[in-house]
Amino acid sequence: MSAAPNQIEILQELLQADDERMRILRHVSYLALPDCWVGAGFVRSLVWDHGHGLKPQPPAGDVDVVWFGPETGTQDADRLFEAQLRHRAPTVLWSVKNQGRMHKVNNDKPYTSTALAMQHWPETATAVGVRLGKDRVEILAPFGLNDLFDMIVRPTPAFEGRQSVIVERIHNKRWLERWPKLKVQLTNH
Repeated sequence: MSAAPNQIEILQELLQADDERMRILRHVSYLALPDCWVGAGFVRSLVWDHGHGLKPQPPAGDVDVVWFGPETGTQDADRLFEAQLRHRAPTVLWSVKNQGRMHKVNNDKPYTSTALAMQHWPETATAVGVRLGKDRVEILAPFGLNDLFDMIVRPTPAFEGRQSVIVERIHNKRWLERWPKLKVQLTNH
């Protein structure tokens, strides 16, 4: 699924106007990990703040750095990358995960890329990653950007039938308190 060009441009502009997020993207690019993206709440919260007319808040919780390497990549390797990032930005709560091994955690068939791994994340609006390219911010959005910009919380196909996970995430993360305009659609029909 593709994103409308104006959504891509708006997301790029939102990121480029956010000094903290750009600083984080620079730190991550320093690692030079293959197929590496910063995703989930890092992007989602920025766009939802924008959609609610709110001043963008700094990333809350952990900053999800996802990359794709050989399945032999270990948690220890991810911890080493987290330590390198903490050295560069000690106030950020880093979470680095090699998607080459995450299929085991999720009981799925092996993933072949970060994009395929993202298709197994809970919500379509969360399955968005960004990274610094040579001359612009690049965007990876396997389900497009419509749900993100339309503020729709919808399960990915991998989470169809597991709506309770989505409901629990909405409640635990207090999304509707912060972003009351969100539209929750627990089925893709």
